[in-house]
Amino acid sequence: MEKKNFLERDDLETMSMEPLSPMSQMLSSPNLFIVITFGFKTKCNPSTFVEGFKTTLINAPRFSSKMVINYKKNGEPVWIPVSIRVEDHVTVPDLDYPNIENPDQFLEDYTSRIANIPMDMSKPLWELHLLNIKTSNAESVLLAKIHHSVGDGMSLMSLLLACSRKTSDPSALISNSPATKKPVKSMISAWWLIAGLWFMIRVTFTTLVEFFKLMLTTCFLRDTENPLMGNPEDGTQSWKVIHRIISFDDVKLVKNTMNMKVNDVLLGMTQAGLSRYLTTKYDGYTMAQKKKILEKIRFRGAVAINLRPATNIESVEAFGKRIFGNTSLAFSNVKGPDEEISLFGHPISYVAGSALVGSQALNIHFISYVNKIIINLAVDTTTIPDPHQLCDEIVEALKIIKSAVQEKRSHNMEV
Repeated sequence: MEKKNFLERDDLETMSMEPLSPMSQMLSSPNLFIVITFGFKTKCNPSTFVEGFKTTLINAPRFSSKMVINYKKNGEPVWIPVSIRVEDHVTVPDLDYPNIENPDQFLEDYTSRIANIPMDMSKPLWELHLLNIKTSNAESVLLAKIHHSVGDGMSLMSLLLACSRKTSDPSALISNSPATKKPVKSMISAWWLIAGLWFMIRVTFTTLVEFFKLMLTTCFLRDTENPLMGNPEDGTQSWKVIHRIISFDDVKLVKNTMNMKVNDVLLGMTQAGLSRYLTTKYDGYTMAQKKKILEKIRFRGAVAINLRPATNIESVEAFGKRIFGNTSLAFSNVKGPDEEISLFGHPISYVAGSALVGSQALNIHFISYVNKIIINLAVDTTTIPDPHQLCDEIVEALKIIKSAVQEKRSHNMEV
């Protein structure tokens, strides 16, 4: 049940209120939040984290404010600063670690369990779970559950960097370097002008076509029924959150050989992995029947971007619900630090995270960290009961692409 806090009339005169941004208003449901997993290379010290967050995290206004309803402004939610005890937001479960047979599975189940519990809206919208459990990729983990109105992936990554220090230099802050751009050679010729004009025509035409398709989607154009599409009408979701770590060098190899961007590689391997997964769902059909079925499937993803000041949040919310309700997938990626960092003296091994938003049964998020890329899947198990198979198909797709790229490079070297 959704919990709401209402301001009393007397409180309105004494409290300082900050209105929510349009995006935060759209994401004010207690069921919309982000679950982040930090894997550490050492055992974690809970008291060190508590003291560290007292001097960093709660200095961010939204981490020391709670969301309440202001009845004087048509029931709009607002941020109200409150006094806060970090200890009330940190959970250190008392677990029998030596008797946990499969730590990786235990962590996955624990993460999925907290992902299925609505956020407590009566206090600042974040909570932390510290587990001194050794997994395949870490000696201990920190699970952070943060409401989506507090921040998105990019803002939370920036906050992580502000709280962290370089592992190589514990006194130095780290900055997330922007992607490098290739220098553009100055060329002025008739051929260059013609090519530039043709490029502009293609971009304009493609933009118009995609805008027209977007309008159709907001009105009525839904994805066709497929094994990955949830039912937004039933209102029930059972989340399973998993992640897989792959080599960033493999992605860069494909990127550099094919002269494209990292985003292109991630989208390409995702598309190929989804195609491989869907193919397995029609194994009982002949090849001709399977091909015919797959060709008729309309499968699209929604990529959320930041919204700047808007005047009509109802229109924005309705627009978002239609987009997410008529598509099968939510997709995003976040660029992490290029060098290893430590959080309050604990070297980080990896950072994983999934945003549970929208009505789709499938959310795919990529996060980079040094020489790793973490594939994150949040799935509704009532629609997708085998998320590990789906993740395997995405990883296998990258291996196939990498193999083809290496073969191409070898052929070019021979020529």
